Amino acid sequence: MVELQLRERGIFDARVLTAMERVPRELFVPPELRERAYDDEALPIGEGQTISQPYMVARIAQELGLRGGERVLDVGTGSGYQAAVLAELAGEVHSIERIPALAERAVAALAAAGYGDRVHVHVGDGTRGLPKYAPFAAIAVAAAAPDVPEALYAQLEPDGRLVVPVGGLWEQSLDVVVRGADGPEVVRTVPCRFVPLVGEEGFGGR
Repeated sequence: MVELQLRERGIFDARVLTAMERVPRELFVPPELRERAYDDEALPIGEGQTISQPYMVARIAQELGLRGGERVLDVGTGSGYQAAVLAELAGEVHSIERIPALAERAVAALAAAGYGDRVHVHVGDGTRGLPKYAPFAAIAVAAAAPDVPEALYAQLEPDGRLVVPVGGLWEQSLDVVVRGADGPEVVRTVPCRFVPLVGEEGFGGR
């Protein structure tokens, strides 16, 4: 996975590559799909949601530019896999999931993988973030939004980074939004396709 799906496709951050090597992805997929855990594709995890393709998880992590010690928000816990990768890269990880059943399973998977005390899972509307724990040095969003959620941008610290898929229901671009002195600076990166972000500032709120 690391050599063929990541390094050869432009994932060059050594810390991200090491994190992807360390996290046991098979613990974050349903038992019947564990033989496919490292396939180059998203996989269903129930409740109409997916665990993201390994490349997209690594790409988001690389775009966040983490160097260790940061407080990070992971929006859309899903299986808990991306939160585990972020836990290898940052000092404090908060993850928010709107579906209680998924959050419960993610907590169990994170504990089984050894990240139970390194990731704090919350249930709620991910589009609203977690103001109680803000500001964040970085925010990763694992679902597509029609626009950059204003509440999430507001919870970034100066020079903080928000990585979020933005676009329609079927096609999006992975946007890197930096909180600059003169307002948001947006860099559009690779085309992508994620499940919709549901909530007040997502598709369900429109």
